[in-house]
Amino acid sequence: MAVKVLSGKVFLLITGASQGIGQQIAVTFSELLSENSQILLFARNEKGLKETVERIGKNTTVNYVSIDLSLAKANELTEIINKYVNPLEYDRAVVVQNAGTIGDLSKSTVDMDDFDVWRKYYDLNVFSPAVLNSVFMKIFNNVRTEKLVINITSKCGIVPFKSMGYYCSGKAAREMYFKVFADEFPLVNVLNYSPGPVETGMLRTASETASDADTKEMFTTMRQEKRQLTTEQTVNRLVQILKEQKYTSGDHIDYFDQI
Repeated sequence: MAVKVLSGKVFLLITGASQGIGQQIAVTFSELLSENSQILLFARNEKGLKETVERIGKNTTVNYVSIDLSLAKANELTEIINKYVNPLEYDRAVVVQNAGTIGDLSKSTVDMDDFDVWRKYYDLNVFSPAVLNSVFMKIFNNVRTEKLVINITSKCGIVPFKSMGYYCSGKAAREMYFKVFADEFPLVNVLNYSPGPVETGMLRTASETASDADTKEMFTTMRQEKRQLTTEQTVNRLVQILKEQKYTSGDHIDYFDQI
């Protein structure tokens, strides 16, 4: 399947690439890239990163860095990316902001009273993608290179779910950052993609640990009835959306949206 926004010589950076949706994006996108393109994978789990690399075909150059993005500073990220890329060599620069956690589901919003927990959650889920985006755009600041930013968001960023105060608020803040970015930089193609209920560690955590009975039952029933999606299904839908390009930059597009 030819996808224009992934054509030519591409530099592709994916965060959270050691498992789940991030790993599948790496595998699927690699099959669409030209052989002179390059992929750089970020995640904390080095073993998982190696497994992702093993699943990617040999036609594309792949590198990985085991890194805790919640602790990485802008100058460190700049140094790492510049090690692997000469920005003037690429037709397109693509960053997939996938890394994130679901947070503690055992507390209601009234019990979420620890500043340190809030800071740690937002460091990874909100602040780090914003800083990485800034670094990435400054590296690829030439007009010739077309830029695509994919933020993996969630329905939870626009609809509240009980027990999910950290996750819902984090997704909402992160998505709004990328909406503002899209308005400020209209030459950059920005997609906030909501992948739907995918069978990943996050979904399992929600079905097992949510303190609210209704939320827990919703996710548990979904899994029991096998209504959740596979990573292949949601990433194939993402590819279709990118191929058709029917969205406006900055839009929130869900797996189930008809566009």
